[in-house]
Amino acid sequence: MGSYVPTTKEERRQMLDFIGLASMDDLYAAVPASMKIDHVNLPDGKSELEVRGMMEEIAGKNRVFPTIFRGAGAYDHYIPSIVKSVVSKETFLTAYTPYQAEISQGILQSIFEFQTMICELTGMDAANASVYDGASAAAEAAAMCRERRRTKTLVSAAAHPMVIRTVQTYCEASGTEVVLVPVKDGKTDSEALVSLLDDSCACFYLQQPNYYGLIEDAAALGELVHQKGAKYMMGINPIAAALLKTPAECGADVAVGEGQPLGMPLSFGGPYLGFMACTQAMMRRLPGRIVGETADTDGERAFVLTLQAREQHIRREKASSNICSNQALCAMTASVYLAAMGARGLREAASQCCSKAHYAAAALKRAGFPLRYQGDFFHEFVTDSPVDAETVLKKLEAYGILGGLPIEGGILWCVTEKNTRAQIDRLAELLKEVSGK
Repeated sequence: MGSYVPTTKEERRQMLDFIGLASMDDLYAAVPASMKIDHVNLPDGKSELEVRGMMEEIAGKNRVFPTIFRGAGAYDHYIPSIVKSVVSKETFLTAYTPYQAEISQGILQSIFEFQTMICELTGMDAANASVYDGASAAAEAAAMCRERRRTKTLVSAAAHPMVIRTVQTYCEASGTEVVLVPVKDGKTDSEALVSLLDDSCACFYLQQPNYYGLIEDAAALGELVHQKGAKYMMGINPIAAALLKTPAECGADVAVGEGQPLGMPLSFGGPYLGFMACTQAMMRRLPGRIVGETADTDGERAFVLTLQAREQHIRREKASSNICSNQALCAMTASVYLAAMGARGLREAASQCCSKAHYAAAALKRAGFPLRYQGDFFHEFVTDSPVDAETVLKKLEAYGILGGLPIEGGILWCVTEKNTRAQIDRLAELLKEVSGK
């Protein structure tokens, strides 16, 4: 088998001599020896047929649930068949990053359309060419809000735990402080927020709907943040955005979110898609790229990379962001999904999620699983569990149902447009057996 390194041994020797090194190992002298390996014990190669058999055997161990009532950040929505049909075309299945506009018009246009749709969903002025996932988008948003004298980030404790941890990780690396705003009755405690806002606060992050499924008073919280001179970041569910006020209407400076609900299957956790949008005043702080529309020399519609922070590629530790690429295929998937659904289809999906979730909450209450928190919710809600949550979930698994997520002595349930009334009624019947109601 040939080498993956395209240069010859002689060429490598010449380059090493030029920079004054004796061997390739000298290039990695700064790496501790404990982190290096001198060889890899790989098994003998196998044929394509043998590998396929092995992979099918491994995949056969997966448990595929026909009915799902779990969300918590990744959601089982209906995906129109046209989505996969379009994005599976060879033209789009590429890892190529579109630097050269003259040969990348199709990819650039797809990103431009994605940005436009994200702006329509969020009400913001500008969106970038996507980031890795919703959690990294939130962390990047915190970074773009920091100023010389304002570096502290406030995060609602009602946000998704994984988002919180990602923001904390990014901020630890930059030496900036993260403070959690306490939760009261399942929502962000506004009084606690006011007490924590000071002149060192750069921004506050709120998730809407929050991790417990509740709809926060986002506009009121945004006013409190702006009164103290800090920036306001909102993380949103893109499906819920079809029914709720936009981040712009709530006064947000930056809107971020996880794009997985927009046409991407669960896929055991990825790849997913993060989106970011902001006001015009914040536009030049956006990480990644912004694709713009222009006209070519013939006056025809054309697309270019209008804005990108080149410092991200060349300044290394001094860069404001570590986002250098984009999730182009996932962004295109979201664009095709939104185009296929249309505004009316997206509202219908959101309405069904909401109405079915409320029907399920009422049914579960009658089965002995009452709502833990009072207040408006979209398609997720937390119930108390009269018996051990794991016992409940095992009971459901025996009937091919993936139940909610165990959370703080209760269960976080999720209902989407894919869940039928019969499935919800069956869920309630099984839970009634468990609770003895």
